[in-house]
Amino acid sequence: MPKFVVNRNAAQLAPVELGARVKALRQARQWTLDEAGTHMGLSRAALSKIERNEMSPTFQTMQKLAQGFGLEWVELIGSRPGVAGAGSQAPTCRRSVTRADEGARYDMPNYGIRLLTGELKNTAFVAAEVQIKARAFAEYKDWDRHNDEDFLFVLAGEMVLHTEHYAPVTLSAGDSVYFDACMGHACVSIGPEDARALWITQPIAR
Repeated sequence: MPKFVVNRNAAQLAPVELGARVKALRQARQWTLDEAGTHMGLSRAALSKIERNEMSPTFQTMQKLAQGFGLEWVELIGSRPGVAGAGSQAPTCRRSVTRADEGARYDMPNYGIRLLTGELKNTAFVAAEVQIKARAFAEYKDWDRHNDEDFLFVLAGEMVLHTEHYAPVTLSAGDSVYFDACMGHACVSIGPEDARALWITQPIAR
């Protein structure tokens, strides 16, 4: 599959070994597979396959894993522990620069993700460069949905955004869309190359 960043630093850009990370987090809590599965709402078999890298979790499954461990999902796939402001739950005066050849990457079945500002914790939003790998809506087993507001800006290529309550919309480079991610959604590339987008996600205050 085509990569969506230039590989100038292989060590920096190596995809996250999610299976090993999930296993290490589980063992650090001294949980069995059954106990961890209960915390996350996942079956023992599914969790075992994730730990053995035999299954690539969907975005929804990633959220279940993170919530089960008490982490933000970006911490689950981030390349290093998040940095928060000293002595404050609402850190200020922070800055994060992500170069073109940096950022933790993770491949999901239908998306490739490169985290931006991935070393920060407790940010108001999560920003990522997303490669849209799916080529047909049928490649999704179910809608993606999560309790966030999403903003998507197409950087390159052409894609279709499918949503639960609206007709599909075609987006090209330079186009953007905001949507409530609690609504089922799925993205599909339709051009000769995989579309790439800046994807910003912010939790919804309910």
